[in-house]
Amino acid sequence: MDRHIAALLCRTSDRNPQVAAGTRELAELLGARIIGTPGEPRTGAWEDDLRDSRGCLLEAGGQVDDAFVGGRVPILLAGECSVSVATLPVVVRHHPDVRVLWLDAHGDFNTPETTASGFLGGMCLAGACGLWDTGFGAGLDPARVIMHGVRDVDAGERVALDRCGVYRLEQADQLAGMTLFVHVDLDVLDPSVLPASFPAPGGLSPEVLNGLLTDVARVATVVGAEITSAAPGHGGAVNGAIAPLLA
Repeated sequence: MDRHIAALLCRTSDRNPQVAAGTRELAELLGARIIGTPGEPRTGAWEDDLRDSRGCLLEAGGQVDDAFVGGRVPILLAGECSVSVATLPVVVRHHPDVRVLWLDAHGDFNTPETTASGFLGGMCLAGACGLWDTGFGAGLDPARVIMHGVRDVDAGERVALDRCGVYRLEQADQLAGMTLFVHVDLDVLDPSVLPASFPAPGGLSPEVLNGLLTDVARVATVVGAEITSAAPGHGGAVNGAIAPLLA
């Protein structure tokens, strides 16, 4: 099946100017359709970022929707994970039986009540699961979220993750026969390999990520993916790591 590869440069919750540059570099390497222009990075409250980035978030969901309607596999590149508030509800609408493989250093499972940072990107998965109202819908059952590489979790997030039944992936064979949408925040890689806006030591190597995604593609049906937080100057390593999603 054909892949629909699109890259959003517009700002959602970007606090680091490098993420838009990294997204552009990766997009050019992959021959992706590039959409939008970078906004000014800033440290903003989640309410402000959610309001100000509404057009960009709608575009993110629209790109995924267009791909599915056209019978293609969406591959979305973006600066921050905030796009998930708009993309994951669309994925669930098209594939009600989908499970989300969440490859990220962070759980992104905060809510307005638990967030200490006020960072929209740290609340996006919880929003898509309906723990708070983003204005973009929800529909993702948190029990259908499978995490791997997550190692930096706030106390409030941990309680919610345990309560909602989100579970951890130990080996790819656990995914056999599943329909998956894959979320890859590239800070799942170790910060010694790839600079990150919110670095968390103890991450994967590009080779390990490639091997995991190879195994995932072997045992499961991958209906799409989103890749966020690329860093400029590392496009080759990232391309190699995520290659199984593009094959």
